[in-house]
Amino acid sequence: MRTTRRVAAALLLVATVGLVIAASSSAAQERPRPREAACSTSVRGSHATTDCFNPNPGADRVQLHVECARWWDPDMDTRPVEVGPAEHVRLAERCWKEIRKAWVSHHR
Repeated sequence: MRTTRRVAAALLLVATVGLVIAASSSAAQERPRPREAACSTSVRGSHATTDCFNPNPGADRVQLHVECARWWDPDMDTRPVEVGPAEHVRLAERCWKEIRKAWVSHHR
């Protein structure tokens, strides 16, 4: 009788430890940290600017894209800029008239 209780207690302990390990590893996989620079984009009239800060240990390359509202106004893109760890960059671009939309792309 004692061996059965010991075996049952050992199996219960192993199962509990296995569940705790599985739960902690699945929780870590559910919430991956973003590895991109955090960017804030603003549009004022015909000017678009973005401020990017990279809090991650790896570098990120950012590029500002601007889509102009007028058909004759060409869309503009800045050159890709590398944002190193704990660095800040500001990118700016403009259209002749209004801006339809502006966004930032991230390259590895």
